[in-house]
Amino acid sequence: MSRNHLLSQHFLRNPRLALVLIGHSNLKKRDTVVEIGAGSGVITSALSRRVNRVIAIEPDKSAVLKLREHLKKQGSENVEIIEMDFMDYELPKENYKVFANPPFHLSSAILHKLIESENPPEAIYLILQKQFALKLLNNDRHYTSQLGLKLTEKYQTRIRFPLKPTDFTPPPAVPTVLFEAKRIN
Repeated sequence: MSRNHLLSQHFLRNPRLALVLIGHSNLKKRDTVVEIGAGSGVITSALSRRVNRVIAIEPDKSAVLKLREHLKKQGSENVEIIEMDFMDYELPKENYKVFANPPFHLSSAILHKLIESENPPEAIYLILQKQFALKLLNNDRHYTSQLGLKLTEKYQTRIRFPLKPTDFTPPPAVPTVLFEAKRIN
């Protein structure tokens, strides 16, 4: 799929890697998962095999067309595609989790929206720039940002999995990781 430079898109290349990343999460068969920036559906497809329901949010019209085509071929009936900007999306009222590869420049705004919502997610899994993810961890080894402090009031955070630039098309110019935030009960 071609990249829309205005949307800061870096797509995962390998569907098997998407399954590996999902394996590093606490997603279960009964879960509803919101995917932010579904793109052409590499993660969406993997999620649809592992969870009860996927809400795939994608603002790019051309990506939505490819996503619909890809999921139709696969026979994924548990995916709801929503063509809109995530920042305008009303989060689910029921329990849900988030798993996404969002545009890097929106990472902070997305996390704010999630943790400040009336119904925050049970768990958040985001592919993030490593430097940003480190600032979300509350530990003595790294500077913790204000957002990180706010996040760790309600969530246990950690880096789950390092990624390589070659895992994406186009390759990002910065190191990336799978970041986890699990709600503290």
